[in-house]
Amino acid sequence: MVTIKYLPKTDGEIGWFELCEEKDKPLGRKLQEDLKFDFCIVGAGIAGVSTALSLANLYKDSKIALVEALKIGQGTSSRNAGFIIDLPHNLDGNQANQEHDKKIYELNCFAIAFLKDLVDKHNINCHWQKAGKYMCAHEDKNIQGLRAFEEHLQPSGFAFERIKGKELEQRLGTSYYQEAVYTPDNILMNPSALMRGLVDNLPDNVIVFEESPVLEFEEKQDLKYIKTKTGSIQSKTLILALDSHLEEFKIVKYKQAPIFTYASLSEPLSENEINQYFPNVQAYGLTSAHPAGTTVRFTPDKRIFVRNLLDFFPDLQCKSEDLQRAYERHRLSFEARFPYLSHKKFQFTWGGFLTMTLNHQSVFGKFGDGIYCIGGSNGVGMAKGVYLGYYLADLIAGKHSSNLDFILAHNKASFMPPEPLRCIGAKIRLWYEQRNALGDI
Repeated sequence: MVTIKYLPKTDGEIGWFELCEEKDKPLGRKLQEDLKFDFCIVGAGIAGVSTALSLANLYKDSKIALVEALKIGQGTSSRNAGFIIDLPHNLDGNQANQEHDKKIYELNCFAIAFLKDLVDKHNINCHWQKAGKYMCAHEDKNIQGLRAFEEHLQPSGFAFERIKGKELEQRLGTSYYQEAVYTPDNILMNPSALMRGLVDNLPDNVIVFEESPVLEFEEKQDLKYIKTKTGSIQSKTLILALDSHLEEFKIVKYKQAPIFTYASLSEPLSENEINQYFPNVQAYGLTSAHPAGTTVRFTPDKRIFVRNLLDFFPDLQCKSEDLQRAYERHRLSFEARFPYLSHKKFQFTWGGFLTMTLNHQSVFGKFGDGIYCIGGSNGVGMAKGVYLGYYLADLIAGKHSSNLDFILAHNKASFMPPEPLRCIGAKIRLWYEQRNALGDI
């Protein structure tokens, strides 16, 4: 029997969740009984929900349990910056591989279309918009990051636009950035509202249990048991779609580094502030040309979102002083970019995980008799979680395809040294990257 040591928790006030319509409406019940299901999915983030949807369609007469430690819309998939990126997101700096990049683009576009159909079908109010994405550089030295990005886009014929100077300032409402590469097909949305809308409209054969953290996991012959404080689920097939908390179950080991990051969301700008400082500025999202730089959004409800700072916590917990430090860093980043809005308050500040692997490939596949796992989203979890969940269901059902073959071949997370080497290495790397980002933080 495995005892789960570190449980998911809310870290700060999750702004996206707090702004959801009917955020207090239960979307599941607490697990308070001993129950039997055909499939049990632990983790109601984007990968877990995609797996549940796909399994429900493949096994219409089966009972599927979807178990979430927090309220629906409070987990890792609901705390991110709200990007669904269509293009290959090259984080490792390797040379462009045209065939590989086009396949990732195809899978990402599949994921976006998959989600868009559900958003339209169920009228999910998550501020979904095809807004594109700006990759921006403030520092001279980080302009090279834009050139490297273009070198990955050009061979595959991906559309992009290089913008600088006054035109960039007019698009963003700030003169802080020197140059940017704009790509047109990225999706922006409220991730918590999206997740809650998806879960609220799951098929009838999926039963949702929220606020039900798993405390123990046990295998007995061909059956799997997960136990909470007040109940348990027995199933023949167990799917762990947990990202940062995956290795707590001791099935996947030495594959992931959970990197903690933080976000703040301002109060809404007034009509006068919009007219004065953001005339004709459309809602947008931008990432930094440096991988440790600041992510910024101007949202449809006229707020400014800021995300930066990277920490490594082996115990998967952040403290109140960490959130305070992040808040103070966010203020500096916010006021550097929007000095004329220095009087605006942050309404919410929260933290969440980016789960990284050394080779930037995810954890995916079968890890035992009747046990399947998804993890290591590497900062692109919204699109990747959709297609990994979809094709994990195919893998379980024995359905083969070229897409599944590609996913199996390119999602083999490499070995990562155990503690204390993992912690030492992660902290050195994070210090180095953030130091070199300079003003792009």
